[in-house]
Amino acid sequence: MKIVVDTENGLAPWRQVHDQIVLAITAGALPDGTRLPPIRQLARDLGLASGTVARAYRELETAGWVLTARARGTVVTTPANRPDPAVLLLAAATEYATRARDLGANLDIALDAVRKAYGD
Repeated sequence: MKIVVDTENGLAPWRQVHDQIVLAITAGALPDGTRLPPIRQLARDLGLASGTVARAYRELETAGWVLTARARGTVVTTPANRPDPAVLLLAAATEYATRARDLGANLDIALDAVRKAYGD
């Protein structure tokens, strides 16, 4: 699992960690039973405060993405109401479209940016 935190993008670091773990779980890169790194280790690896990673893990646990137990650590689980990847993609697209509009980009410019980011 590779997590990258960009302190310049305006999104809180804990949220970036959270969202990237959810994406990895949804994409199947982190199957059920996968143990996540300990909070201190991940914080050190990412150059973040332990409390930042702890918040991300708490939010993941509250939403049912992971379970935490002292002996086992934090482990990926299947939430009862796991969102459909298409729903997650639509939410991301909606957020992107809103940001593109806020920047004054028209549809052609926004789509061109997506194509470039997608690698096509």
